[in-house]
Amino acid sequence: QVQLVESGGGSVQAGGSLRLSCAASGIIFSLSHMGWYRQAPGKQRELVASIRRSGTTNYADAVKGRFTISRDNAKSTVYLQMNSLKLEDTAVYYCNTPRVTGIGVQPGDYWGQGTQVTVSS
Repeated sequence: QVQLVESGGGSVQAGGSLRLSCAASGIIFSLSHMGWYRQAPGKQRELVASIRRSGTTNYADAVKGRFTISRDNAKSTVYLQMNSLKLEDTAVYYCNTPRVTGIGVQPGDYWGQGTQVTVSS
């Protein structure tokens, strides 16, 4: 049984930082691509960042230079360090096991329960 458990969300003022964690079980983590998605109220879920099993990372334009995705294969955990947070970063953030296809990174079958990030002025 695959489980992805996110933690680290919360409320923070604009300009602040948060670090999200996602602990995975039931998968061979070192062979899995991992990613963070987010969904704001009234908006579609969007890819924030991904990290391939090779360690290659990709970021949405909106977060480049502010967010950093990393992984610890020994702990089966993926992280999202979020700095210089903006109001528009407010969303529920989800961990996922995406697929890397010919057209790019696509959401996979497994999702965490989500963790709320709220940025206030």
